[in-house]
Amino acid sequence: MDHLTVTVGLKSRRRFFLKLRRQTVIQIMALSGLAWMIIFNYIPMAGIYVAFSDYNVAKPMFSAPWAGFKYFEQFLNDAKIYEALTNTLGISILNIVIGFPIPIIFAILLNELNSVRYKRIVQTVSYLPHFVSWVILGGFMINWTSETGLITDLIKKVGLVPPRLGLLGDPDYFWGLAVGSVIWKEMGWNAIIYIAAIAGINPELFEVATIDGANRWQRILHITLPSIKGTIAILFTLTVARLLDSNFEQIFVLYNTLNASRSTVVDIYVYHVGMRLGRFSYATAVGLSRSIVALILLIISNRVSDKLTGVSFI
Repeated sequence: MDHLTVTVGLKSRRRFFLKLRRQTVIQIMALSGLAWMIIFNYIPMAGIYVAFSDYNVAKPMFSAPWAGFKYFEQFLNDAKIYEALTNTLGISILNIVIGFPIPIIFAILLNELNSVRYKRIVQTVSYLPHFVSWVILGGFMINWTSETGLITDLIKKVGLVPPRLGLLGDPDYFWGLAVGSVIWKEMGWNAIIYIAAIAGINPELFEVATIDGANRWQRILHITLPSIKGTIAILFTLTVARLLDSNFEQIFVLYNTLNASRSTVVDIYVYHVGMRLGRFSYATAVGLSRSIVALILLIISNRVSDKLTGVSFI
């Protein structure tokens, strides 16, 4: 019995190492990703200590005296942070309400196109902006929304009166411009996941529904949407978890002193307090608090998704 156990163990181990040899390239790729995650995601977590200490950039991090929750109390009592939270939540909620359904609608519309060539052209053109940095796209937005810009001229032609200093010079327009520019940049890229999910639907379902007399709208409502509800639920859960995570690059490029009352989101506020004022402990405390809230939102949205759709991460 012992000899048989040893023999089986040796064969199992031999098969394991043989499989590793055959998957050398894949294993290297996986280990590279794991190493990247450890170096850039886990090791920097030691910096959380800064939020609980009186950190001085001129001294070693762990030599800073312990401060407890002093900076978290300052964060909760800071009136400016509530303005930043309002702007962050306002933009994020608009992105969820308006921006989240648009890639789904776009993917469904693309799927309904009969011309494969035209479908590929539209899809390619739609996701190209994703590969352009916010520095360049932000430059376009600043130019187009200036006093003589393209968008400003269009507003004039439809009979509306744009602000004298341009759209980005008026804080009332900032949220709309922020949401609109994100949709323009990411709509096509975000739709790729839904297009892939739709492509995985059994075509026989559509054929049977057509034979039964279902029109195009009924096929979308009763076959397409139910078939991709798992994908929608997972992406919606991740979107809700990023409720306090504004797009720093976008806001930083579009930010100016004229629209600061609506463009100062949490990320911009942390940047100003941490990098410009040198309050690293306070900025770290704000960032850690936001991460904790994001984790709580992820757990709650995951539970809700599990109850409503039966899809969850756990």
